[in-house]
Amino acid sequence: IYRVPSLKELGLSGIELSHQGEFLLAIQMAGMMVGGILTGIIGDKKGRKTVLFGSILLYSVSNIANAFVDDTISYAIIRFLAGVGLAGELGAGITIVSESMSIKNRGYGTILVATLGALGAVTAGLIGNIIPWRIAFFIAGCMGLLLLILRMKVSEPQIFREQMHLANHKKGNFNVLFKN
Repeated sequence: IYRVPSLKELGLSGIELSHQGEFLLAIQMAGMMVGGILTGIIGDKKGRKTVLFGSILLYSVSNIANAFVDDTISYAIIRFLAGVGLAGELGAGITIVSESMSIKNRGYGTILVATLGALGAVTAGLIGNIIPWRIAFFIAGCMGLLLLILRMKVSEPQIFREQMHLANHKKGNFNVLFKN
């Protein structure tokens, strides 16, 4: 939504604007990929709540920092970190919702989280031509910090607490992804 206006303000145009825009998107997606794996492992070892809070803090601070970028290198680094945080928040949030609900209702919880996330993207698209990009990043970061405060009462799901006491259960084992 803010990629083109922000890069234009940073002095890019033409083919350079397209290449840097694609690069920023790729970097953010790479951050989300790394974040999904990394925060999944940490969430299995340390808890979903820890990952939820840490990732919300990471993407909130990253969005605030994006409001102050003045070159594409810092922009890319910060978008990577925001991607890591966003993936962690989404993964931990979905996991907490799923583990907190009955098997019968887990799908509804996941749909609700996904729908609200999509609603946020639609809202950003609607206000993209109204609010300047730096202000929008700053507001997004502040809203993330407000979200963090609102989620302080979240507790670890019972399923996770029960799994923590199993001695033979390997927690956060990355190699399990590649085993039958």
